[in-house]
Amino acid sequence: MRIKRFAAPDIRTAIRLVRETLGPDAVILSNRRGPEGVEIVAAVDYDEAALLAAADEAGAAPEAAALAAETATPGADLPPAGPAPRRDAPATEAAAARPAAGETAAAGLEEVQRELHRLRGLVEGQLARLAWGELKRTRPQEVALLGRLTELGLAPRLARRIAAEAAAQEDAERAWRAALGLLAHALPMAAAEPVAEGGVVALVGATGVGKTTMVAKLAARCALRHGRRSVALVTTDSYRIGAQEQLRTFARILDVPLRVAEDAESLREAIAALSDRHLVLVDTAGMSQRDVRLSEQLALLAAGGAAVRSYLVLSATTQRQGLEEVVRAFRGAAPAGCMVTKVDEAGRLGDVLSVVIEHRLPVAYVGNGQRVPEDLQLARAHNLVSLAMAMGQRHGGEVDEEVLAAGLGPVLAGGAC
Repeated sequence: MRIKRFAAPDIRTAIRLVRETLGPDAVILSNRRGPEGVEIVAAVDYDEAALLAAADEAGAAPEAAALAAETATPGADLPPAGPAPRRDAPATEAAAARPAAGETAAAGLEEVQRELHRLRGLVEGQLARLAWGELKRTRPQEVALLGRLTELGLAPRLARRIAAEAAAQEDAERAWRAALGLLAHALPMAAAEPVAEGGVVALVGATGVGKTTMVAKLAARCALRHGRRSVALVTTDSYRIGAQEQLRTFARILDVPLRVAEDAESLREAIAALSDRHLVLVDTAGMSQRDVRLSEQLALLAAGGAAVRSYLVLSATTQRQGLEEVVRAFRGAAPAGCMVTKVDEAGRLGDVLSVVIEHRLPVAYVGNGQRVPEDLQLARAHNLVSLAMAMGQRHGGEVDEEVLAAGLGPVLAGGAC
């Protein structure tokens, strides 16, 4: 590896010096304004993976390897990271010199990594724009479909897959209807309604998604169909007194029993005592997907036995990245499906639809308000797609092509999304 610093009155002259000295394969690691105009640090034969491997073999820190390569490179005009201690210097002086050298080397390596990351982003962005331009030129109907699907809030990769298949239709409207049909077909739906199926059903999910209200709606639905003696409630939420009180209020209104399970043994006892009920609903503690106590709650739920079926409650107001985190965090509960809440508060439905399709989470119910039990519907794929369309139309206006290119370009270019 050869690293060299160049100074010139302007950037054009500096780049010319780089090419003349290091050749056309040189990589610019950093540039900044200096007393002489512009300063550029460039390198050839730079291999970050080999550098880190060499550091591991030597048992040294990567930044120390970078410093050694930098100072030992023939012809490099970069100054050493720090003054070497005198041979006769005390051990304390030598020890004091080493951290300064290490810190300088670490800062240099971090600067190199940042610059390489920036350059990679520039290259990927350019490739994305080229891919988008090619798609516009060769498949305009697919581009139009991508714009309309993006209005729904669908993930770029899902939108591309649907648009690519639906674009084979003869005209724009047929293509759009085909795209909506493909979206509905991709949505996984629960094979059986939990209330009708009965058993022990536990609702899990992040805090604030409306689990307790959903439990009340399901209990009311069961009581209306099968009578009050068909349903019972259990809560494992010993963290929030308010949540227990809310569920007690619902239980008192519905005239159904409520038990509190604070540990694995009391949960098993509660389930056994309520075994004559058609449906036992378990309301779990709402926790952030990053809460360290989450594993305790999942372990408590697992102690209830194989008879407990978990459903993940997802809020339609949560953005896709947050929903992805929630699904990963609650994977330990092995959810049989999901229930979508707060649809009435959401701006778009595409985020939650994308996540349930990606993770194949069958949707059982949709909650679209606070009323018990009125604001609860069985999930139907075509109803969800129609609702997503209505929400998308409320945004109005044309989709910004720059936004489309930025979101879909990496997918078209083969990058991650």
